[in-house]
Amino acid sequence: MGWSHGPTTASRGEEGLTLAATNEPDIVILDLGLPDMEGVDVCKRLREWTQCPIIILSVRDSERDKVAALDMGADDYLTKPFGIEELLARVRVALRHSTRTQNTESKMVKAGPLTIDLSWHIVKRDEEEIKLTGNEYKLLAYLAANHGRVLTHQSILTNVWGPADADHTEYLRVYMRQLRKKLEADPERPQYILTEPGIGYRLIADE
Repeated sequence: MGWSHGPTTASRGEEGLTLAATNEPDIVILDLGLPDMEGVDVCKRLREWTQCPIIILSVRDSERDKVAALDMGADDYLTKPFGIEELLARVRVALRHSTRTQNTESKMVKAGPLTIDLSWHIVKRDEEEIKLTGNEYKLLAYLAANHGRVLTHQSILTNVWGPADADHTEYLRVYMRQLRKKLEADPERPQYILTEPGIGYRLIADE
């Protein structure tokens, strides 16, 4: 767990929650493998009072736990083993997103040749306007407003189509395929709308 005055560590969930409440962290790095409680529950309890970025660490075979933590409000995840440079890069992205959110989310998102104007609902590629259907735009806008973050299948479906469609992942595959055809130079090798296998999607925007 990291704070503006330096990192503070906790080896147990309850200890971490207490430290977070007293230190108000800038970012939380949360290992799901805790000795006293489920890491997902720590994430849920943190989200009851703080919107600071949460990056979860997990072993490769805990895909269900990663999805659960992301659905509880975690911003990103890393699978063990990982390099420290990769962790630091994820931390920088999460902190940038947090700063943007606090300072009123940017209404213009750029990703390579793509420009997504969230105020005017206009999407362009190299200055040429791309025509999207209503649901295609809603899907892209949700990804763009949360660019850099991993968004789970369930969270996307709930926010774009509604809670009743939260389990209809086939909707997502169809619309994602359509979006990529319209936006990506090579839809089979997307550069901007990336798949997180078994988890969901994330949109990679420019710095």
